[in-house]
Amino acid sequence: MSGNATFRHDNAALLAVSSVEAPVAVSSAEFDERLAPSLKRLKLSRKLLERVAGVTERRWWSPGSSFDDAAIEAGAKAMAEAGVEPDQIGLLINTSVTRVNLEPSVAVKIHHGLGLPSSAMNFDLANACLGFVNGITLAANMIDSGQIKYALIVAGEDAQPTQETTFERLNRPDSTRADYLREFATLTLGSGAAAAVIGPADVHPESHRILGGVSRAGTEHHELCVGGPAGMFTDTKGLLDNGLELVVSAWHEAHRDGWNWTAMDRYVTHQVSTSYTNAIIKAVDLVRERVPITFPKWGNVGPASLPMTLAQESQTLSSGDRVLCMGVGSGLNTTMMEIAW
Repeated sequence: MSGNATFRHDNAALLAVSSVEAPVAVSSAEFDERLAPSLKRLKLSRKLLERVAGVTERRWWSPGSSFDDAAIEAGAKAMAEAGVEPDQIGLLINTSVTRVNLEPSVAVKIHHGLGLPSSAMNFDLANACLGFVNGITLAANMIDSGQIKYALIVAGEDAQPTQETTFERLNRPDSTRADYLREFATLTLGSGAAAAVIGPADVHPESHRILGGVSRAGTEHHELCVGGPAGMFTDTKGLLDNGLELVVSAWHEAHRDGWNWTAMDRYVTHQVSTSYTNAIIKAVDLVRERVPITFPKWGNVGPASLPMTLAQESQTLSSGDRVLCMGVGSGLNTTMMEIAW
C-alpha cells in the first residue's frame, strides 16, 4: 500500500532511554471511592478498572511538580547515561500530549531547562500515544542524512487535571452509564516522563541500533478517541477492533517487505489495558512471556508509556537481543520499530 511503506535506518542508534516515575500512587480503589455516588446510582461495579482494564494504580505528580519539569529531569538523565553533553544535541523533540497552553511549544521550556545550545532545533511533535516512536523515527532520519549528530526525544504527561474533570462530570446527577463507558479510558491514564538520546551508530558501536520498521494509518477512525482539557471520550470497542486490524495489517506488510518479527527477544508495546494486550498477543501470535506489562502500576502514560517500559526492560536486555517497539495512537496510527540491542 503506497504511503505506508516500511522504512530502514543506516546509522542511527539508541544511546540511552530513561524514565521518571511520578511519585504519588493513586489506586483504582481510590478512584472507585471518588465515583461511589454515580457507580451506586448507575448500578456499576466498583472493580471495573481492575477487573476489565487491569489497572490497579496509576501515578500523579506531587503538588508543585509539573510534567515538563519531569521531562527535563528525564532528558538530563538520558544525556548523562549516554555520555552526551547538552551542547552536542542538535535536535529536541517533545512528544507530550499534555500541555497547558497552545503556544509557545512545550519544547521551549525543556530546551531552556536542559541548557541546550541555540543551534539545537526544538519543537513539539503531537501524534497521541504514538508521538515518542514517531520522534525517534524523525531523529533517526536526520542522523542518517547527516543533518544532526545527536537528538533528544522527551515526553512528560500529567493525567490528574483531566481525571479531576472527569470525576466531576461523572458524579453529576444526570450522568449515564453511556457517559461512564465513554470516559472509562480516561480513568486508566497515568502520569510519568521519559527521554531517549539518539546518535550515530558508527561513533557508538556499543549502542543499540535502530534498524527501522513499518508505519500504517487508519485515519478513517479519527473520531474513535478524542481528548482535550475537558476530558477524553472513547469508543473503547471500536478503538480496540479497528486498532487491532491496523496492527495486523502493518505486521503482515512488514513481513512481506523482508522483516521477521516472529521470534523477538522482547515486544515492548504501548501500555493500555489487559484486553488490548491480550488481543495484540493473540492477533500476531506473540510469546506472552516476552511482552512486558507495566499498565497495572502506571496506567496508560500516553506517549511516555512505551519508552518508560523500554527503560525498565533495558536493565535486563543483553547485547544482541532483538526488541520490537509496537505503538498505536488515536487517529488511528500504528508504528513498529526494531532495535538491535
